[in-house]
Amino acid sequence: MRMDIALVGGDRVEARFRDQVVITDQDGSAPAPFQLFLASLGTCAGFYVQSFCRHREIPTDGIRIRQVSHTNRETHHVDDLRIEIELPPEFPERYRKALLRAVDQCAVKRHLTDPPAITVATVSSDDETAVDA
Repeated sequence: MRMDIALVGGDRVEARFRDQVVITDQDGSAPAPFQLFLASLGTCAGFYVQSFCRHREIPTDGIRIRQVSHTNRETHHVDDLRIEIELPPEFPERYRKALLRAVDQCAVKRHLTDPPAITVATVSSDDETAVDA
């Protein structure tokens, strides 16, 4: 998938793909890029919970998902991330483990556990000369 990144000015940067625009801003007027990164994990988990329930005709009323991250004070990197799926008492007990297995299929989570190679390069706008970092 191709995304075109637009430098809008100030601390605002936008990602454009298909017919969508994702806006980021470090000043708080929009989510910061890292906040979107973390949100992508939680919303991916939410998609799988919702899909699991929909396919089994289980109501999603009362299901809450909470994601908590802890940042290492020395490295300033997230070193622990927990997703908690709060289920209402009427959620069928027999589906609890299967629900966790379904959430494990989240593409964002899977990419974090087996990350892709990331290459950063410069290219000239007047020719296709690339310089990798």
